[in-house]
Amino acid sequence: MMKNNIGMDQANEMNEKNMISELDSVSERKEMKVVSHMNSNERTTVDSTNEGLDLLTFADNMEPITVSRKVTHGKGRTAGKRAGRVSMLLGACALTLGLTVAAPSAGAQKLEQGVRSEHVLQLQEQLSDLGYFDAGLTGYYGSITKGAVRKFQQAQGLSADGVAGPATLNRLNKKAKAEGETLRQLAKLIHGEARGESFEGQVAVGAVVMNRVHSNAFPSSISKVIFQKGQFTAIDDGQFNTKPTQTSYRAARKALNGADPTNGALYYYNPKIATSVWSKSRPTLLTIGQHDFTR
Repeated sequence: MMKNNIGMDQANEMNEKNMISELDSVSERKEMKVVSHMNSNERTTVDSTNEGLDLLTFADNMEPITVSRKVTHGKGRTAGKRAGRVSMLLGACALTLGLTVAAPSAGAQKLEQGVRSEHVLQLQEQLSDLGYFDAGLTGYYGSITKGAVRKFQQAQGLSADGVAGPATLNRLNKKAKAEGETLRQLAKLIHGEARGESFEGQVAVGAVVMNRVHSNAFPSSISKVIFQKGQFTAIDDGQFNTKPTQTSYRAARKALNGADPTNGALYYYNPKIATSVWSKSRPTLLTIGQHDFTR
């Protein structure tokens, strides 16, 4: 469930946004119109339909960003086919036992400025763990991320072009484990807020978080948006601490990779139970399941 509470210093928030925002140019920033004033005592609530947890759960840790390689000789192709059969057999056994096999991350060949994806988020987390990245984790490859990559490349004796290509990604994976904590937080919020909704409805909740990250009215960090005081009921009532499902992770990844069924919404609420006059006065962009999405 989501609450609207603008009990924060707007001037300070704007200063913080200008200091650490990855969207550092007009061409990189998606234009949004937001309302900067609302009654701090008014809150929007959404329906929290209790639904049984899925039997299949997604692996918590993200896989390292990998670089795909082609096998160019006969022996290698034979070994590859044999390994593929073994992998399929292990997968079938795992499913038989009621387990879920975590799919490896899509082999990212190159990450560079302008890209927005779950792999960029992972890159930022690894660079942050190593002390090269000191800004909000956004999943967007802007100038700050490029500068951090360049510093890492210089320290490792790599070509310092600020582009995370195969050599840089391989070296980074050896230096820092991909924990995927921010992805896990987004999946947990989606599960706590919208586990009773359709897959599209769950992606929409994740998209609202991402839209806030790129809006001047909210913090420039996925984690800070999620934990911003008074914004999400799932944080306040403990539903955030329930284990997210495979579907929640899929929805989180879709939102991180740019999917936005809401067309830029910053808020959502359940019109059947909402009591906030402010929320009901906002023009509805669209309705998905039990939620009306607004700006």
